[in-house]
Amino acid sequence: MGQAAADLRMSVPEFLAWDATQSQKHEFVGGEVFAMAGAEDRHVTVSGNLYVALRQHLRGTPCRTFMSDMKLFVASDDAFYYPDVFVTCGAADPASAHSKSEASFIAEVLSPSTAAYDRGAKFASYRRLPTLAEYLLVDLDTRRSDLFRKGADGLWVLHPFDAGQALRLDSVGLDLTAEQLFAEVEPV
Repeated sequence: MGQAAADLRMSVPEFLAWDATQSQKHEFVGGEVFAMAGAEDRHVTVSGNLYVALRQHLRGTPCRTFMSDMKLFVASDDAFYYPDVFVTCGAADPASAHSKSEASFIAEVLSPSTAAYDRGAKFASYRRLPTLAEYLLVDLDTRRSDLFRKGADGLWVLHPFDAGQALRLDSVGLDLTAEQLFAEVEPV
């Protein structure tokens, strides 16, 4: 999570009005505003690779794929996030041009400054989305991925993928090779 923006506390409507006037992206969690930092090229490339694969795969369906410029609203937490990539198939989401709230799949590409937050508090918030079925965490340095899938019993189960293994995203019916996910990204 980014740094809290200088003592900015506000309601959801106040945040949305204020955020519309800002040139920088901000996440909003429980009344607090957090400035978003930029990402390194590997991060942007992997996010883009995932977006393109999902977008092409879901073409012609009611599902839509979004990247980090679209806000995702978690109503139960009064929170707006900018996931790296997410998919929504919800009937209500097309009505909102500036934020979505019915994500079925979310992916975060980890960075050293956000990895603990993405695995912890942010995942805890995302789990409150009734529509969410899968949450993917991609580690750039190890090229491993952790996919959390919600079972029929409501429990989240970890499905780890080692470097070089293909991913199976059941929520969208997509198999993605490691070569596709890490295309044009040099190994560390």
